[in-house]
Amino acid sequence: MADEASDWQELTDLTRGRPFTVERVRLDDSGIAVEGAFELPQLAQLSVEDQVFVTAFVRCHGSIKEMERTFGISYPTVKSRLNRIGQALDFVETDPAPSRADVIDRLRRGEITADQALAELEGST
Repeated sequence: MADEASDWQELTDLTRGRPFTVERVRLDDSGIAVEGAFELPQLAQLSVEDQVFVTAFVRCHGSIKEMERTFGISYPTVKSRLNRIGQALDFVETDPAPSRADVIDRLRRGEITADQALAELEGST
């Protein structure tokens, strides 16, 4: 793990925060390689400083008070930085609104009433 962190730091130093594209991915355990243009995960696209900040926040279990102590900064500064980082990240919807077809299928199977189906369809527009 330390080598991976060192490799990532070297890559960050090399790119100096400039955007780059990953074009080859190799699975270590099988040696299989895939080539193409791959976008980095959102967290990897943050600056090194923001990545360190997010990592510390997770390690602090989301405690802003602990972040204040760790970084020697005020509550408003922690909140402001978290808000800025949060705005840079796209929210990934884990429970998307049901499609029209899904609602109709559930209605046909008797899993929901007509009123529930209407409410879901009106809510997903």
